[in-house]
Order: sequence, then C-alpha cells, then structure tokens
Amino acid sequence: EYRAAAAEPAVHDLVEVVTGAGAVAQRFLQLQLGASAEVCALVTDKPVAVTGMENDAEEQATGRGVRYRVVVERSVLDLPTGITELTAALGRDEQVRVVDRVPTKLIVADRALALVPLTARSSEPAALVVHASGLLELLCGLFEAVWRDALPLRLGVSGVTEQAPDGPDGTDLEILSLLLAGLTDASVAKQLDLGLRTVQRRVKRLMELTGVTTRLQLGWHAYERDWVARKH
Repeated sequence: EYRAAAAEPAVHDLVEVVTGAGAVAQRFLQLQLGASAEVCALVTDKPVAVTGMENDAEEQATGRGVRYRVVVERSVLDLPTGITELTAALGRDEQVRVVDRVPTKLIVADRALALVPLTARSSEPAALVVHASGLLELLCGLFEAVWRDALPLRLGVSGVTEQAPDGPDGTDLEILSLLLAGLTDASVAKQLDLGLRTVQRRVKRLMELTGVTTRLQLGWHAYERDWVARKH
C-alpha cells in the first residue's frame, strides 16, 4: 500500500498556486521555454503579468520549432500594440484565431502543463499551475472547443484580417441531408448525378471545416449549425 501511495502523485504535486506578478511572469515564461512541441493559449486584452511585447519566450520557442496555436479576443485587435503583436506572431508562422470573448486566460505547453490565472479581490496577480491530471485534460478540451469555433487571422497586404471559413454550398447541404437520411455515398452520387469521388471529397472538406474526424460528429455539427433540418 505504501508503494502504491508513493507512486501516486500527491494533490500538491498536480496543482500549484503562484502569487505575485514576478512569480507569475517567471512561470509564464518558463512554461514556454520548456515546451518542446506545442503551446496553446487563450488571450484577453488584459495581461496578468506579461504583455505581448514583453513575451520574449514566445519568439525563442518558435525559433526552436515549437508550434503555437493562439485564440485572441477581438478586443486585442484594438489595443495600441495589438496589431503589431499579431503581425509579429503571424510572421513567425503561428496559428492565430479570433473570437468575441474567451472564457479565461490560459496557456498550455505540450498538453502536459498549464497556467491559468486566479481571480481574486486583491490586486496581487495569482495563477494556478496545473500538471498532468484530469483538470489539465479539461483545460485542453476547453482550448480545443474555443479554437474550433474561432475564425483564423491572416497576414495580407492590408495587414491582419479575419478569414471566415467557406461554408457549405447547396450541393454540400443536399449531400449531408441524404447521408443523414441513411443513403450510402454511391446512392447519394447517383441521386445527385455526381461522381462518387466528388461526394467523398465534399464530405472530407466538410469534416475539415468543422474540425471533426468521424461522420457521426459531422452529422451532429450539421444539426447544431442548422445546415440540415432536424427530424422529429
């Protein structure tokens, strides 16, 4: 029993509270410098301890080949340095998306360590460091949900712009309706006078558009987005 207990990480090893602007800033930078594969972040227009212009670790990490996926609140674009910071991020080939609001500030490194701010009445910044655990999986799931619904930002000749994803056209909607009615790909192709590969290619594009990996998930998204009518 002692060995089993020793093998299980204690609660204080899974969650750590960091207080003070200096300590929070240090952990924020360390988390990025320690990443080896990917950093995911939800960003608001109110930094806790480190502004985007002060985040030197981000440039160092991307220079080592670490992938960044970032979702920013739309208000970040209105900050005095917002466009400058986003232009720099996109110039480093970071993937950046935008939403009206994010549920919380968050940064996750390699899906193994996360930092999330703690809201408190005191003016002293504080944050929660979360190690591998069910809570970390929950935070990763939260990021993926926000990422899926956010719009990509692109760096063009006119600066940073939002790129709305192409939605399904009329043929896509017909294909979805028939598939959800139980028809096979071949039957759908025959009924709509399309090639089988055309049907399969369109279904694949819709799955990529919705960020799903199975047709069952695609059907759920089709109903949620009102692409097809629900059957009662």
